Amino acid sequence: MTAVSIPNPERKLALTNLGIAYTAFIIGTLCGLLQVFIRNDALQLPVWLDYYQILTAHGVLLALIFTTFFIFGFFQSGMSRTLGAFGPKVVFWNWVGLIITTTGTVMATVMIVSGEASVLYTFYAPMMANGFFYVGLALFVVGTWVQSFALAGHYLVWRKANKGEKSPLFAYMTVATIILWIIACLGVVATVLFQFIPWAFGWKEGINVELSRSLFWYFGHPLVYFWLLPAYIGWYVIVPKIIGGKVFSDSLARLSFILFILFSIPVGFHHQLTEPGIASFWKFLQTVLTFMVIVPSLMTAFSMFAVFETRGRELGGKGLFGWFRKLPWKDVRFTSIFIAMLFFIPGGAGGIINASFQMNEVIHNTLWVVGHFHITVGTPVAMTFFGITFWLIPFLTKRVFTKALQRLALIQIITWSIGMVLMSTAQHVLGLFGAPRRTAYTGYQHEDALAWFEGIISNHVTMAVGGSILFLSASLLIFIVVQLAWFAPMAESATQETFPIAESDARETPGILENWTVWIGVALVLIAVAYTIPVADMIQHAPPDSDGFRTW
Repeated sequence: MTAVSIPNPERKLALTNLGIAYTAFIIGTLCGLLQVFIRNDALQLPVWLDYYQILTAHGVLLALIFTTFFIFGFFQSGMSRTLGAFGPKVVFWNWVGLIITTTGTVMATVMIVSGEASVLYTFYAPMMANGFFYVGLALFVVGTWVQSFALAGHYLVWRKANKGEKSPLFAYMTVATIILWIIACLGVVATVLFQFIPWAFGWKEGINVELSRSLFWYFGHPLVYFWLLPAYIGWYVIVPKIIGGKVFSDSLARLSFILFILFSIPVGFHHQLTEPGIASFWKFLQTVLTFMVIVPSLMTAFSMFAVFETRGRELGGKGLFGWFRKLPWKDVRFTSIFIAMLFFIPGGAGGIINASFQMNEVIHNTLWVVGHFHITVGTPVAMTFFGITFWLIPFLTKRVFTKALQRLALIQIITWSIGMVLMSTAQHVLGLFGAPRRTAYTGYQHEDALAWFEGIISNHVTMAVGGSILFLSASLLIFIVVQLAWFAPMAESATQETFPIAESDARETPGILENWTVWIGVALVLIAVAYTIPVADMIQHAPPDSDGFRTW
């Protein structure tokens, strides 16, 4: 049996990561609020600040900074909880990695705020930021690698001391996510170190635009699963414990994570379906691999609803849907994550459209994509992280998640859901009308553009209303986080606030699922098949390198 508490070094590590995460979260959501009012021509920014600065900050702070720091705080506390206390070296290297990641974050943020890096979240060439922005990105990734290897080292020490045993499911899933992250980051590290930094500092005259974008999307799509897999850990491992059940199938859970490693990386070209210079065959191959990711997603849905029905019937649920009423709907730790799962259904359907050759032509580079992004990451991932926060911070601070805070948390989840439905739906509709993404207010008098603002209620107004509700919800969340960190009553006993880990029977789980050499090898083969020839062609037949442009 493992202890229900973790040592202070791990607590401090996790809390520091969570503190940085939620600082980035509130600043990023404020930037999002400003954007929706600017797009309505209802707000004028001061001369020292422009739309593309806040758009870049919004994407970087929420999609990279908030998610990454939260994930590592979650992993550090969970690995200590399931595998035992960290050794001194593991603690040391986690701190080193955290410091490097934070340094890179500060450097990149300073460049954005100072107007030197309004290149948006994707930092597409030939737009050129200040060289130190790219140095900050490189440090950010290197710092996460240091923390990743430290956690992997803790896992290997456990495996060595427990030969022949299967690792706890939380630790297994953490290692799978780390493997995906390290392999995926190879693309962005390659383009930042060998293309962007020499180009931005003037050591190289131009940049191969197509190669840089391809290397970014080699990283950019599996980045989505770096966000999703920790949420899936919450779904598979945490939620069953919260509702009093157990993991439906240990083998299924582990296999689903293996499939995400295999099929989420060699698929970046489906983000480049409209770009010339990439043969249709390679786009088609990666599109096929993209659709393969649907399989582990459906496995996850099946597993979770099997857990819900099994537990509901144990509690006396009768009839076809009687089990549904028996679930603990008043427990916001469960309700928040259940709603997050529901949002992922339309989000996943939209992903099928984005990755399809013909349908992608309709919505490419429109607000539809922004709406899709918010309904897949801004809700299923973010709301799962909120649900985890409601018990993780009390567990780390030894404070009580009081009934008053639970009521506020339920209000926060409801308002976030309402705001996201309004904003994301409006963005999807505007995208179908052709409204472009990445742009500020558009006022040209064309019948297509006018349609974006017409109707009983303008879709732009709906988007602004939804964004306003989301910011109010985010502010309420920060209030709850602050209360749980510093002001809520201290728990009377060490076991009052716990880290919930569901029972998972691994006795029948095949050992091959934890043979990482095999799965990393298969993943690298798939990546080589999908990328070697087209990338070689981009290098061999590249047009003249592009100069840098500053469009702001």
